[in-house]
Amino acid sequence: MKTEAKLPEQFLDETKSLACIHCGLCLGACPTYLETGDENNSPRGRIYLMRALQQGRLEAQGAVVRHIDLCLGCRACEAVCPSGVQYGQLLEHTRDHIEKKFHRSAFQTFLRRLVIEKAFPFPGRMKLAMLPARVVRALHVERFLPKYLRDAVALAPEQPNGSQLPEFSPAHGASRGRVAMISGCVMSALFGKTNAATVRLLNCGGWDVVVPRGQVCCGALYAHSGRLELARENARRNIETFERYGAEAILTNAAGCGSTLKEYGGLLAGDQSWSQRAAQFAAKVKDLSEWLVPQDFKAANGHAGADRGGNGASKITYHDACHLAHAQRITKAPRDLVKAVAGDRFVELPEGDLCCGSAGTYNLTEPEMAERLQKRKIENILRSGARIVVTSNPGCLLQIQAGLRQAGQPIEVVHIADFLDEARANAS
Repeated sequence: MKTEAKLPEQFLDETKSLACIHCGLCLGACPTYLETGDENNSPRGRIYLMRALQQGRLEAQGAVVRHIDLCLGCRACEAVCPSGVQYGQLLEHTRDHIEKKFHRSAFQTFLRRLVIEKAFPFPGRMKLAMLPARVVRALHVERFLPKYLRDAVALAPEQPNGSQLPEFSPAHGASRGRVAMISGCVMSALFGKTNAATVRLLNCGGWDVVVPRGQVCCGALYAHSGRLELARENARRNIETFERYGAEAILTNAAGCGSTLKEYGGLLAGDQSWSQRAAQFAAKVKDLSEWLVPQDFKAANGHAGADRGGNGASKITYHDACHLAHAQRITKAPRDLVKAVAGDRFVELPEGDLCCGSAGTYNLTEPEMAERLQKRKIENILRSGARIVVTSNPGCLLQIQAGLRQAGQPIEVVHIADFLDEARANAS
């Protein structure tokens, strides 16, 4: 008796994958292709592999998984694609498929499921996870660790600061309206002072700020690692939480969070009871740099944070966080803010929008490629002559700081909120 062939599981929107015309314009923008020269490590090569998985011509194992794992998810390919391929969505759905089909090593399972999935999206647990690194650093015993652990310890901030923001912070003077703020997992656990600086900037700009209680991880860590259902659960919780506060905008100071929050509509598109609410939520999300006005910082020109040596004439540059520049297509707004303060001391960073190797938790799961890109970024910073590097994502900040420490370079790396807040305070 003849049996019907089993159709492969449908996990990709075929119309989205077929949008790729294999023109090759993405090659020069892809960090892993630039480093390896391997077509399988390029966006169009990976899309070919994704189609083969979808059609059942390849299985989720071996070299196929390796090429997909090696993708940073930086989405630089999207910014240069003439066909508008939604590569980020293709990647996330492919990784979701792989995580259901592929059996990883014990170490990778521990790293992805326990550390990344069970610790990082929870600020309290993240603080505990950072304790071993802080102890190792305090005892100065890094040299006794294997290279992989030395690199991981190097990523931990020298002085992590986590604190909970007030639920409500009133505007200074007459209020222009109410905005809500995403406190973030990494930001609230390790960059509490930066979050506080963000609130001050908004209050000084005339905005009442609410920080909704009950908000959870934006879901980026889950979505990027192929755990889409967990990302959807967090999206639903955040939508429900923020709806209660009635703010006219939802602001974030972390580029990685912002790109996922703005894509809640797509994430929950298949859920009839949540899709409209998700789209309404996403429409309110703004990066901090989109909301602040450069003119408000003109008076701070010349008051940018001096470098460690106290040289107030230091050159200042800006590193584009991938998920701000490529996923959200925001490059001018943060530069205008930095230039408002830096004036003629601003210099462009060579390959400023090329990934630094952080890419969420990529520097933990793929340390070798992350290190290659980190070194490339440090070389470009040194080439620029800048002594202060401004960026807009916590992962980028930690990755670049670690690279500069290892290179013995006393160059300051600062979040854009801290940069602007310090300049404003010095000018007043």
